[in-house]
Amino acid sequence: MLPVIALVGRPNVGKSTLFNRLTRSREALVADYPGLTRDRKYGEGRIGSQPYLVVDTGGLSGEAAGIDARMAQQAWQAVEEADVVLFLVDGRAGLSAADQVIAERLRRAGKPLLLVVNKTDGTHREAVVAEFFDLGLGEPLPIAATHGSGVRVMIEHALSLCPTPEQTVEEAAHPGIRVAMIGRPNVGKSTLVNRMLGEERVVAFDQPGTTRDSIFIPFQRDGQAYTLIDTAGVRRRGRINEAVEKFSVIKALQAMEAAHVTLLLVDAREGVTDQDATLAGLATEAGRALILVVNKWDGLSADARDQVRSDLQRKLPFLGFAELFFISALHGTGVGDLYAAIQRCYRAATSQFSTSQLTALLEEAVFSHQPPLVRGRRIKLRYAHQGGQNPPVIVIHGNQTERVPDAYRRYLMNFFRDRLKLVGTPVRIEFRTGDNPYKDKRNTLTPRQIHKRKRLMKKVKTARADKKKKKR
Repeated sequence: MLPVIALVGRPNVGKSTLFNRLTRSREALVADYPGLTRDRKYGEGRIGSQPYLVVDTGGLSGEAAGIDARMAQQAWQAVEEADVVLFLVDGRAGLSAADQVIAERLRRAGKPLLLVVNKTDGTHREAVVAEFFDLGLGEPLPIAATHGSGVRVMIEHALSLCPTPEQTVEEAAHPGIRVAMIGRPNVGKSTLVNRMLGEERVVAFDQPGTTRDSIFIPFQRDGQAYTLIDTAGVRRRGRINEAVEKFSVIKALQAMEAAHVTLLLVDAREGVTDQDATLAGLATEAGRALILVVNKWDGLSADARDQVRSDLQRKLPFLGFAELFFISALHGTGVGDLYAAIQRCYRAATSQFSTSQLTALLEEAVFSHQPPLVRGRRIKLRYAHQGGQNPPVIVIHGNQTERVPDAYRRYLMNFFRDRLKLVGTPVRIEFRTGDNPYKDKRNTLTPRQIHKRKRLMKKVKTARADKKKKKR
């Protein structure tokens, strides 16, 4: 599971700046989610080979009503989901009463915690940091999120406080194809898990949020080992009547990270909602093989079914690569077809291809549709090789590849997926530009050498002209 780091603090202490610094790439998973998670922002970052999730929260102002209260509720929900909390304070503004209130609440939360003093650039750091010792949260870490100063030390320290891989990577103990179940509350995830297992291993109850943590459930069918990952865990029956819990985006992200194949469940009777589209986007960004499962299909009228199909095409057009099934988890209709689809998607996501095979396909793709001209020069794509699995990554080498338009990248993704017959899995294209052996030699000639070169070129041109005259 990916470590989860939550950023909390007063408004305007630099949480969003630090969030952007930690996620770094524009391609990182960054989005504002509507509905239950509208005041939180999620992103994926990496330091070395260690990936992690970052949760940015709204500012904690201390107001007890209105929008501030709702933002505070979201912030404390993020703290509950996190493995470690970064409490940001403003080094230039100094210690405030609100900081002390937040610190007290964080102490009661009992989470691993780092006190981070931001905006320390251009200041005497020791003096700025000194007053924050009064919060009683250990030694403050000075950083400047805008310039990145101290950020690497901070994130390394934060990750050292997260659970070890032996504690978090539960999937390593479960061989076979790992299948993540994701979907909004009450779409029938637990019912489908029980149907696939043939027994009631997970509490299924007609109330959203009857499950809490992701769990791994190994089983076998027709000699094939599987592990189902329910994005919610077993809930004690005596606690089913508690207040409805919020849907956890973190749990969905972690489950997809641990899985080979993701099943995204949609409730046919409620139609395709904004949260369904958000989850579909998350699944696409995660790069896992995807099966779109429309549940509660039984009993719908013909008009209602047509409306659902129309909504799928209109709201989820980017899932063209995913397999689509209409089922009834409660009655078992269509559930048996999912196993073959899971195996197809798994094989596609973990396929291996030779460099010669991929290069030949690249030549065919370029012959069929040339890359565009950039500043009068044609982008040249020379060869391709495989750079990873789950999802398949195809690395293409050439010249000016950093200028390849998104439209041409999508063309190549679709071309490779079609020719390689990759079912149910996205394909990622990465470009590499070869080094120009003369780039470091440009503009290094002395004025005298440049003059000599010009005289030589003039003589060559004159000789060519004389040669043409003689032929005439």
